[in-house]
Amino acid sequence: MIVLLLLNIFWFAHESVSFSRRKKKEPAKAVGFFQLFRYATGCEVLLMIIGLLCAALHGIALPLMCVVFGQMTDSFVQSGQQLNLTANFTVEEISALLNSTDGCIQIPGVDIEALMTRHAYYFVGIGCAVFLLGTFQVMLFLLTATKQTKRIREKYFHAILHQQMSWFDTHQIGVLNVRLTDDINTINEGLGDKICVFVQFFCTFLSGFIIGFIFGWKLTLVILAVSPLLAGSAAVWSKILATLTSKELSAYAKAGAVAEEILVAIRTVVAFNGQKKAVERYERNLEDAKNFGIKKAITTNVSMGFTQFVIFGTYALAFWYGTKLSVDEPENYTIGKTITVFFSVMIGAFSLGQGAPNLEAIAKARGAAYEVYNTIDQPRPIDSSSKEGHKPDCVKGDIEFKNIHFSYPSRKDVKILQGVNLTVPRGKTIALVGASGCGKSTTIQLLQRFYDPDSGEITLDGRDIRTLNVKWLRENMGIVSQEPVLFGTTIAENIRYGREDATDEDIERAVREANAYDFISKLPDKLNTMVGERGAQLSGGQKQRIAIARALVKNPKILLLDEATSALDTQSESVVQAALDKARAGRTTIVIAHRLSTIRTADVIAGFSNGEVVEQGTHRELMAKKGVYYSLVMQQDPVEEDNPPKYEDLDYVLYDSSDMDELEVGNEEGIENGGFEKNSISSGRVEMKPTRRKSKKSKKDKKKPDEAPDIPFTRILALNKPEWPYMLVGTLSSLVGGAVYPCVAIIFAKIIGVFSEVDPEVKRQKTMMFSLLFLLIGGVAFVTYFLKGYMFGKSGELLTMRLRRQVFHAMMRQEIGWFDDNNNAVGVLTTRLATDASLVKGATGSRLGLATNTVCALTIAIVVAFIHSWQLTLLILACVPFLIGANFIQMRAMAGHASKDQGALEQSGKISTETVENFKTVVGLTREDVFFHNYSLCYRLSFWIAPIYGLTFAVAQAIPYMVNAAIFRFGSWLIAHCHTEYENVFLVFSVIIFAAMNIGESASFAPDFAKAKAAAGRILGLLEKKPEIDIYSEEGEKPTDFVGDIEFRGIHFAYPTRQNVRVLQGLNVSVGPGQTLALVGESGCGKSTSIQLLERFYSPAEGQVLVDGLDTKTLNLSWLRSQLGLVSQEPILFDCSISENIQYGDNSREVSQDEIEEAAKNANIHDFIMGLPEKYNTRVGDKGTQMSGGQKQRIAIARALVRQPKVLLLDEATSALDTESEKIVQHALDAARQGRTCIVIAHRLSTIQNADQIAVIQYGQVTEQGTHTDLMAKGGAYYALVNAQVNH
Repeated sequence: MIVLLLLNIFWFAHESVSFSRRKKKEPAKAVGFFQLFRYATGCEVLLMIIGLLCAALHGIALPLMCVVFGQMTDSFVQSGQQLNLTANFTVEEISALLNSTDGCIQIPGVDIEALMTRHAYYFVGIGCAVFLLGTFQVMLFLLTATKQTKRIREKYFHAILHQQMSWFDTHQIGVLNVRLTDDINTINEGLGDKICVFVQFFCTFLSGFIIGFIFGWKLTLVILAVSPLLAGSAAVWSKILATLTSKELSAYAKAGAVAEEILVAIRTVVAFNGQKKAVERYERNLEDAKNFGIKKAITTNVSMGFTQFVIFGTYALAFWYGTKLSVDEPENYTIGKTITVFFSVMIGAFSLGQGAPNLEAIAKARGAAYEVYNTIDQPRPIDSSSKEGHKPDCVKGDIEFKNIHFSYPSRKDVKILQGVNLTVPRGKTIALVGASGCGKSTTIQLLQRFYDPDSGEITLDGRDIRTLNVKWLRENMGIVSQEPVLFGTTIAENIRYGREDATDEDIERAVREANAYDFISKLPDKLNTMVGERGAQLSGGQKQRIAIARALVKNPKILLLDEATSALDTQSESVVQAALDKARAGRTTIVIAHRLSTIRTADVIAGFSNGEVVEQGTHRELMAKKGVYYSLVMQQDPVEEDNPPKYEDLDYVLYDSSDMDELEVGNEEGIENGGFEKNSISSGRVEMKPTRRKSKKSKKDKKKPDEAPDIPFTRILALNKPEWPYMLVGTLSSLVGGAVYPCVAIIFAKIIGVFSEVDPEVKRQKTMMFSLLFLLIGGVAFVTYFLKGYMFGKSGELLTMRLRRQVFHAMMRQEIGWFDDNNNAVGVLTTRLATDASLVKGATGSRLGLATNTVCALTIAIVVAFIHSWQLTLLILACVPFLIGANFIQMRAMAGHASKDQGALEQSGKISTETVENFKTVVGLTREDVFFHNYSLCYRLSFWIAPIYGLTFAVAQAIPYMVNAAIFRFGSWLIAHCHTEYENVFLVFSVIIFAAMNIGESASFAPDFAKAKAAAGRILGLLEKKPEIDIYSEEGEKPTDFVGDIEFRGIHFAYPTRQNVRVLQGLNVSVGPGQTLALVGESGCGKSTSIQLLERFYSPAEGQVLVDGLDTKTLNLSWLRSQLGLVSQEPILFDCSISENIQYGDNSREVSQDEIEEAAKNANIHDFIMGLPEKYNTRVGDKGTQMSGGQKQRIAIARALVRQPKVLLLDEATSALDTESEKIVQHALDAARQGRTCIVIAHRLSTIQNADQIAVIQYGQVTEQGTHTDLMAKGGAYYALVNAQVNH
């Protein structure tokens, strides 16, 4: 009996600690208790009520068992009283008779064995009831929790998908992903079996006290006097714990957000040698989390130690007073009653404490639910899922903007539009022109209802668009934006996002219209080619054409083109422009373009300036007016220089659609897209399952789950080596702690033996002595708990922090090819950083302590038991496997589930990251439902888990009752046949069963251990992975007199993720010190790839990249990168101030404010920054979202200039700029190129005519090379490109 009590106390005390150690959010605000279940259906509520009834009945079992136990103890004594009908024996004499060792006195007329058999049946009966009730209570609750959690997860994701854009401006993407995983798992824990387990304990509490008062009210009151102490300490402790937990979590959330931002921009980080700074920034944020974690471990264990102390004090008090009562009032208090009262009340009192961790889980769930439910309930003024709003049968396409005023909700003080008035007649094309940041793109966003204007109205066919159905409105618009976003699925699925019911013929037609057919048909898998995360496997021009096909496939009435042809090469551009002109026929079209030649044919051109439309008219009218438009045209096109109007148009042109090599697609690995960062952006690398055709690739990916190697425990322990002094002290404390419970069991048996004493005085003295021993053991328990908790807590937190730092450090070390792999998507990596290190912590110190504790307890128990009664010991040992087995089954059921959970988490993390990061695209395409569907597929309902859990829980609960029946039945036989004494039966029983419980409890930690082993395997695998291109390597030369002579010699290359597609096939090109080399060629021909090889993001398969005659492989990597200044097409900025972003250009030293301003002036952004309210301290937003494309590009140029590089790499550096800025920046870049070696990639050929060397790349080789004049004279490929641009 005692054992069950002790087991429960001990097990739940541990559970509460392990529970509190688990990482969860503990926000101050919480939803109401019943609110938590708001998503349960009527049927689920009914099942939960049945579960609660089962739990309540289950709760009564333990106090009932105390009653049977007490009666059993009295049976021996009562048998003597029956015998005494004739003879006048005292109870003590009977005891003496029973315990006499010289010869076996059989008591006539009484069959102890028969009495004990009856009690054994009671035990078995209670055991069976517990088995049934336990199964149902857990099973029903887990089933309903699984269903509710799925519902909440889907509702929350659905709510995020349908929030308005302004909500995203103020919510960090990293935080949303944490909520989708951690917070909803927290809610799941709260909805699950925690509630029924709490009810079970609460009923145990009630029934225990009722039984106590019935059997002996005086003793009950004395025991109760101690309760306030326990309750008070528990309350204070949980309060402190809650505060520390919430602080620890918010501290880690910051570190997690930092990690995500850095991994998303990994290419930018490595290009600027920012790894060290990244790791330091991450580590700074970890420090706080570690300190809170240590405080939490100390608090937890001090409070647990104190609880133990009070418990043993209560033992001492109860037995001392119980003995006193049995001597003073023998008619009311027998030993049996004393035991019944003591255990009923103690078990009752502890049940409240054991219920606490469950309440804690519920409290955490209520806290987590607050933010989640809030988001779900958030009013959504612009809701694409809403059925409300008018859906006209047909769209004519008359659009009008009436006096629109607007500023972004996140920057209310900056007015973007200040009274825009604009009319777009049906079927006409209107072009918006103006400087970067003047509000052109904002106008398009307002038309799509991403935001609502502060004042004024926008009408479509005479109706205010606010009265129209949002989804209907967006479905009737096709949008192609400047930086097209593709999703990580096949080309066909990407296009199908434009219109879900598009047939293969529709897709093919759209592809042809967008001039993407040729390059797609050359890909090995054609339309089923995976495009990589964010389209990373495609070049910029290829992505843009797929985006255009996606817009055209829906056959929209209104076409919005925001720089739609900017990333195309000349040939594609002219064809696509023709396709767009054709597509515009009969459609209302709004075009934004910096390349003014592309919009000359527009019906109306509207000139924007300072948030207003200052002039409107046709090209001819506006040229005659000589206003804003005229000045822009003149800047682009000063008196038809060599190739006049055009190049702008061409802008980005060079990309030949032929793209054949597009094949390469990957090629440029995105790079063309500026891929530099883009690709990386792995952010969520959500490998979405294409809704319809699954490509071969995705199947292959799926086959290769990330199997973690099996790691021996010693290896995991070695991770904690630096903390060995802590581990040693902790282990010694555990050793001493292991002896505590066997000692308690021995003293308990001795006290029961005291009742066989005849002399009341001796009885009193002995009881007093044993009671004081209880107190002493309490003191020892307090000290060991404190030491153990502090030591293991500290070593665990130090380990977690060190592992997170090392893992992040190792991630930063990997080559770019590693990040291209789908298994290393940003979503997956951030999830790992958050969970893996803290899982390993559970497998080292505390587990070692647990093992030591168990071994010590077992050894003592078995030795003591064999000494006192070997027969009974053998029987009990035969029962032990059943006890351990029950726990083992429970642990196995859990472990199998652990790996499945992890997979679903990572997969859903990928999908949610991809969706949330590219939210504008998802919403613009009205494809929220598709992503929602993919997301909900991740979490298959695992209904089979619930019954298995219920059964294993019930078996573990019921087996002790059966074991008790067997032991006491056999014990009574041994006593009846004089093989042992009564006291020994109790001693052997309590000592061994307690040790067995200890083992069971260790096994109950196994689920954590299974996960921890897998996590340790993943961590060690990553830490040992030495990349071929190692940024941390100090090896390699660092020439002191670097001049900047660069040569590519015989380069062959294919991207690691697409080995079958050759991007470069024998590239030979060189550039002398201080010269400018321009690379031109169609999209996907390998231009950006060559820059990545120079940066050593990848190594060539064959050939050499030489710098000053030295192979780059022989040079020190960070030295090499520090000589290169990179500006790419789609620059990534960090979510910090403008000055910090510019400083990032040189991470090897402290960059002064003067240098920052100098670089900003050179990049023509200084005046703009000085005009902002916070000047250089203005935050640029997540990925620079608070800045326009041109502003971001200029900050990126300043960032490259601040490091004063010897070699400047410009990958479409001015592509996102408006005409005015472009002219000035081009000028600044020309100045910056002086005395530097420069490699330029440009589609706008006019920007590179003055280059010293121009190399035309086709099929991964240089087909011709020379100056502009030479190549024009040759009349080859370059001449054709220029002509295509000019005649365009």
